[in-house]
Amino acid sequence: MAGGRDGWSADPRRDGLAAFAGVEDDRAGSHPGVRHIRALGTVYRFDIHCPGDADTLTDRQRQEVRGMRGPDGRERRIAEGETWRFAWSWYLPRALAATAAFTHVHQFFAPVPGGGPGGGPVLVTSLRRRGGRDLLELNAIRSGVVVGAADLDPLRSRWIGVEIEARFAGPPDGRVRWTVTAGGAAVTEAVRGGLDLRPGAAGTVPKWGIYRSLKGAARLGDAHLLLRDLHAREVGHFG
Repeated sequence: MAGGRDGWSADPRRDGLAAFAGVEDDRAGSHPGVRHIRALGTVYRFDIHCPGDADTLTDRQRQEVRGMRGPDGRERRIAEGETWRFAWSWYLPRALAATAAFTHVHQFFAPVPGGGPGGGPVLVTSLRRRGGRDLLELNAIRSGVVVGAADLDPLRSRWIGVEIEARFAGPPDGRVRWTVTAGGAAVTEAVRGGLDLRPGAAGTVPKWGIYRSLKGAARLGDAHLLLRDLHAREVGHFG
C-alpha cells in the first residue's frame, strides 16, 4: 500500500481491503453470511442485491469503501485548501442501472468529527436517468452544479478510466476537472470553478462502491461494479 502525505494507491493483491479506512459492507446486517465487497485478483468487486440488501437508512442500499489508509495504518484525509488528483478504472455492467432518484458510484464525503452520523457529500459521481437518457454524471452537491455528464451506454461493460483533480476550498477557489476515457480516448472532460468544495471539520474522504435509492424499483436488481488502478496524490496547484 503506497501512502504518506503526498501519495496513496490501492492494489487488491497487495493490500486487500486494508487500503481503505473503512468497509461499509451490509452495515445493517440485512444479508447475513454474504460478503458484498471483496478483493479478487486485480480488482475490487462490489455486489448488491435487490430485493434484500438494505442500509441502516431503510429507503436505500449501500456497499461502499471509504477513505485512504497508508502502510503505517493511519488514515489520510483531505484538508481545506489542498488540491488532489485521483485516478481509477471502472467496469460498469449493464445490470447496474441508472436511476432518476440516486445511484452513486463515487463520492467525496465530509464526515463529522468523531465518526458519528451526519456529514455530507461534496462531489458525487452518479448513474443518473435524466430526460430519458442514462448518464454518468458528476455533481458538486453544495453548489447545486452538474459539473459534467457523458452518455452512459457506450461506457458500459468495458473498462473506463476516470480522473478527478480538485481544489477542496470554498468559492471562488473550489475547482474541479473531471476526465473520463474509454479505449485510450477522452470521452468527456469538464472543468468548473467557483464551487463550494470545502471539507468539513474532519476533512474529506473518497468513497467508492454502490449507494442507491430504493425508489424506482422497476430499474433495480442484482448488480455489481468492478474497480481497479486506484491512485491519488496531493499536488501543489490546480492544473
